[in-house]
Amino acid sequence: MTKRRHWDFDSYTIRGTNNVVKAGDCVLMRPSENNTEPYVALVEKIEAENLTDVNVRVRWYYRPEETGAGRKQFHGAKELFLSDHYDIQSADTIEGKCTIHTFENYTKLANARPQDYYYRFEYKTASGDIVPDKVRVYCKCGLPYNPDQLMIQCDECKNWYHPGCIDMTIEQAKQLNRFVCSDHFSDDDDAKKPRKTPPKNRKAKPKRRRN
Repeated sequence: MTKRRHWDFDSYTIRGTNNVVKAGDCVLMRPSENNTEPYVALVEKIEAENLTDVNVRVRWYYRPEETGAGRKQFHGAKELFLSDHYDIQSADTIEGKCTIHTFENYTKLANARPQDYYYRFEYKTASGDIVPDKVRVYCKCGLPYNPDQLMIQCDECKNWYHPGCIDMTIEQAKQLNRFVCSDHFSDDDDAKKPRKTPPKNRKAKPKRRRN
């Protein structure tokens, strides 16, 4: 039996573009069904059995709703899970490149681009386990941080709160210059009370912009 020969490539140019993909890049791949979001993958290797049909070995990222646990309230729109699912796909299915940030780095972005994603969990496809199984939680609701949702920080305890969890609207929270949670304000100090009607021209400190 003749052993198939493989060629390894250092890079691949996405068809119809000048974008070059290399091992270690993250890419958007054409989904099997129309009107669905592109698949997201980490390119591990670029290879071919001939000089025209190029394949990529990939490690898939899963969206929260693609995992056994499903999408939760604290999952952001751009959140992905790094899975242990490896695959081989035609390089022709690559539609573009993207950037997968760590959760910490993503929260420091001043302006996230459409091609920016993040991950903080890994997904074990065989068992359905999510690693780590515990992360830091905030607010009275005890949920992990969702970078898509505004939170305000108590100037005393430094904990973060969703406006809705402390009977405050988002519009009111955006006008705050100072906030002290109900566990720490003093009846003798009006400045430390959460304001139901915030003074004008004052702004909250969004958590994702805090270094």
